[in-house]
Amino acid sequence: MSCKHLIDLNDFAVEDWKSIVSLAVKIRQSPADYQESCRGKLLATLFYEPSTRTRMSFQAAMLRLGGQVIGFDNPQNTSISKGESVKDTIRIVSGYVDLIAARSPLEGFARAASLYAGCPVINAGDGGHLHPTQTLTDLVTLQEEKGRLDHLVVGLCGDLKNGRTVHSLIKALGQFAGNRFILISTKELTLPDYLKHYITARGGQFEEIPRLEDAMPALDVLYMTRIQRERFNSPEEYARQKNIYVLDDKKMKLARPSLRVLHPLPRVDEIDLKVDNDPRAIYFDQAVYGMYARMSLILHLLNNPHPKEVPLGREYPGVRCANPNCIAGREPYLPQTFHKTESDLIACDYCDEQVYLGEEGK
Repeated sequence: MSCKHLIDLNDFAVEDWKSIVSLAVKIRQSPADYQESCRGKLLATLFYEPSTRTRMSFQAAMLRLGGQVIGFDNPQNTSISKGESVKDTIRIVSGYVDLIAARSPLEGFARAASLYAGCPVINAGDGGHLHPTQTLTDLVTLQEEKGRLDHLVVGLCGDLKNGRTVHSLIKALGQFAGNRFILISTKELTLPDYLKHYITARGGQFEEIPRLEDAMPALDVLYMTRIQRERFNSPEEYARQKNIYVLDDKKMKLARPSLRVLHPLPRVDEIDLKVDNDPRAIYFDQAVYGMYARMSLILHLLNNPHPKEVPLGREYPGVRCANPNCIAGREPYLPQTFHKTESDLIACDYCDEQVYLGEEGK
């Protein structure tokens, strides 16, 4: 195993992903064989922002494996409301449990938490940055529904700028041969440049298309996402973007019989309710696959407990992350470190925000 924490799916080798996906399929086929696998183990779910599927699927996964769960879904009921640092919270909680699943609106939260944890940390979503366990869910879904993780034409539609599920999925599928991405969004919600560089640096291909109708005939997979109200600075900004992309029966008629429609949920109004009756719409099945994906991940982490230091980059005098939603700007004790990117820039170790140094700063 490459790393004891799951912060970014790329912390694991591709062989680890394949192993987790394969085990998830086995658990789904024979759940009774695994019902005592975590007897005596304890999972903490630390959710600093609302969640239904992710939190409950982690809870269900641990309980179905025979383990137990503690945690919170409202930080105002904890010492965090008194000003306790992430560092102190994580040090305390990791002394109680065998595993932590954490979600936060702050980007880089899980990376910061992993620096101080005495047990494995799972990133259950950090702001608009990453959501690796949703990506494991997506990989299990694609393996079961399409029979492969390579040579797919994948359409990603909606909020590609802030969509952490989209970011994680691209980083994962970019590791498999022959995958091509069709990016369907407005100019305001386009995919961040660092992810476009990520695709091309690995020999992948992407195309940007503003109209969902134009993409439908070419797709093996359509990954719909909602326009996320909570990621906008004002109601007016959100109002200008919502309802631009709506998947309905008319658009589904343009697609192949073999298409599979995924959505990380929750949906708002981007998928018409009539589409639920189309057998190609598998987003509710996808949510159930997520429980098996998390069961497999829990076993993978607990059965490979050997710690490895979290790799951090280097500090640059006077350089700080400019992302206002980055954990590094909220917790002043965190080291301000950066790593090199494929495009010869540096990026924040926590949130991947890119910085151009210029020749004098290199």
